[in-house]
Amino acid sequence: KDRGFRDRKPTSKKRDDVAENFDEIRLNRYIANAGVCSRRKADELIELGEICVNGQVVTELGYKVNVSDTVHFNGQLLRREKMVYVLLNKPKDYITTTDDPRERKTVMDLIQKASNERIYPVGRLDRNTTGLLLLTNDGDLAEKLAHPKNQVPKIYHATLDKSFRQEDFERLGAGIELEDGFVKPDDLSYVEGASKKEVGIQIHSRKNRIVRRIFEQLGYEVVKLDRVVYANLTKKDLPRGRWRYLSKEELLFVKRLVK
Repeated sequence: KDRGFRDRKPTSKKRDDVAENFDEIRLNRYIANAGVCSRRKADELIELGEICVNGQVVTELGYKVNVSDTVHFNGQLLRREKMVYVLLNKPKDYITTTDDPRERKTVMDLIQKASNERIYPVGRLDRNTTGLLLLTNDGDLAEKLAHPKNQVPKIYHATLDKSFRQEDFERLGAGIELEDGFVKPDDLSYVEGASKKEVGIQIHSRKNRIVRRIFEQLGYEVVKLDRVVYANLTKKDLPRGRWRYLSKEELLFVKRLVK
């Protein structure tokens, strides 16, 4: 059980903003749901005249299609994929990639039975970092979650090689300079009920190995690193190495976070 991290529950709001009419949807969403690209890229394809609906080129943005319509791109019939959203509690020694030339274990080995559709990890976790990883075939949502402007919250439980001194705690809380720029945590705390070696850090930066490098800069080695919250999703009732589908409420909340 994670100590010192409380589960966050979505606030109650209307669902209308992410509700989908399954009989008629925008053409760009249809293309994205077929796994071709994001909706923004789909708009570019539409404007370039590369999309045909029922045999006719469509260049109108906002054009809507019915489930009975046929949509082609580069002469290929597009079929809407079922959108799949899988939350994995990643164990140590798994690579966050869909394929590894060196044939090491990947996160895809853990979610083989999750979907007939091809799903992809959103972002990365280092091989030795454990915790929450979202996998989906929703390219539009994945792109939004990865975009720096949305500042998607991530909370890590870092276990250090020695006690984290109060002066370093205060220094980090004010922000520190790394070789690739200034970084400041969104929140910082000692883990409740644990030793001073265990620190909770919330950060939205997408810089490579950011948490490990932050502590290395201050003279500490991160012995264990676990992502306990991602986009306000938590590891509650999700054992290490297991996965589950997002609930409708969780998906709604994640979409609101980046809309």
